[in-house]
Amino acid sequence: MKLDDFDFDLPEQLIAVRPVSPRRAARMLVAEGDAIRDMAVSDLANLLGPDDLLVLNNTKVIPARLFGTRNRDGNVSKVEVTLLSPDTAGNWTALVKPLRKVKDGEVIAFDAGLEAEMQGRADGQGVLCFNLEGDAFDAALAQAGQMPLPPYIAAKRPADAQDKDDYQTAFAKHQGAVAAPTASLHFDEVVLDALKARGVQFAEVTLHVGAGTFLPVKVDDVTTHKMHSEWGQVDADAAAKINATKARGGRVIPVGTTALRLIETAATAKGQIAPWTGDTDIFIYPGFDFKLTDALMTNFHLPKSTLLMLVSALMGQGRMQNIYTHAVERKYRFFSYGDSSLLIP
Repeated sequence: MKLDDFDFDLPEQLIAVRPVSPRRAARMLVAEGDAIRDMAVSDLANLLGPDDLLVLNNTKVIPARLFGTRNRDGNVSKVEVTLLSPDTAGNWTALVKPLRKVKDGEVIAFDAGLEAEMQGRADGQGVLCFNLEGDAFDAALAQAGQMPLPPYIAAKRPADAQDKDDYQTAFAKHQGAVAAPTASLHFDEVVLDALKARGVQFAEVTLHVGAGTFLPVKVDDVTTHKMHSEWGQVDADAAAKINATKARGGRVIPVGTTALRLIETAATAKGQIAPWTGDTDIFIYPGFDFKLTDALMTNFHLPKSTLLMLVSALMGQGRMQNIYTHAVERKYRFFSYGDSSLLIP
């Protein structure tokens, strides 16, 4: 299974740099069996019913991108920081640019009184100790930080105040992600209320999406690719809802690849799941045996990406090639701020 098997031509103009408004106005490609229908996210409630369970990722994106300065003997230099994850001591691993020009022990000053001391470095990342913690840290970060937009958007424009709303889901609760679970960005209260009125069930799980989600696959044999690790949790309530849905013959439909990867990690047997907490580096590519997933709502993914491999595992490689050809021909908008798809094997 070669990396080139997951390549396709994507016109530059189809890469979305802003979402549509309102969120539910996004287009939605519905692929079921051999059929493809062109619909909208606002149609979702008409496609689902009381036997369906949507699994939502309730992670909350932090404004993890910071711009600060380092002062050395009166010489001031700009430093860019993207927070990745906290450790048990409260320090943060981070992408620091330029890492080699910030010495251990030096302090980087940001807006809102936020400062970070460089504690060390490993694997091309810095380890930062901040001068604030708890609610004070959260408040300063909210003021000083920017949303960590995907590289292909950040290369076209800087993040702004609008992204703090646009790049956060309607049901975000638990802080910790440095990338949004983008399939969920299409949901607003109108869509959620329509689904509830149809009797559609919901289960919430948490997977803190990491910056590794944007890392390219660098091996030709994709089966040798090593996935990044992300923290996730399936609580007892979510597990019970998923088990009950499978027991009655209903459909479990993750919203986004993050929710799918998490529940498939926590699956204990075909059609069964137990509460689970930990780090997952599950890699799903064609040949994977899905234990819980009956369908998937997801955006359109990068060529040669692990996410394209995941949807190919669910739908079949040839089928996904046809779906993406259709999406490009019909000018669907791609990637994080793009349109949606509902994939039903």
